[in-house]
Amino acid sequence: MKLDKNAPAIMLRIYIGESDRYEGKPLYRYLVELFEKEGFYGATVLRGITGFGETSRIHTTKILRLSTDLPVVVEVVDSREKIDQIKPRLEQIISGGLVTEQEVTVWMYRGK
Repeated sequence: MKLDKNAPAIMLRIYIGESDRYEGKPLYRYLVELFEKEGFYGATVLRGITGFGETSRIHTTKILRLSTDLPVVVEVVDSREKIDQIKPRLEQIISGGLVTEQEVTVWMYRGK
């Protein structure tokens, strides 16, 4: 599906830990592969250097306190319909973390 300039879309941000797993894979990788298989416009994984979540335990790359569970954010953008279709599946897959949703406008979308 082609995205036109100024097209409305939805961006999900999925905040999880680097050590989270699903079906034997890192969760972030599983999610990206799922989004690709389902034909989403695109997804990106961002690795944080410091963060905390519901447990209020700080995860950091600081040398004296090297964390094995750094924060990871998976961002995925697509139409409202596609995002709404995948949400029930995400509820089954993601056992801990935070998921936010934001309306966005696509300014540019090009392949190389």
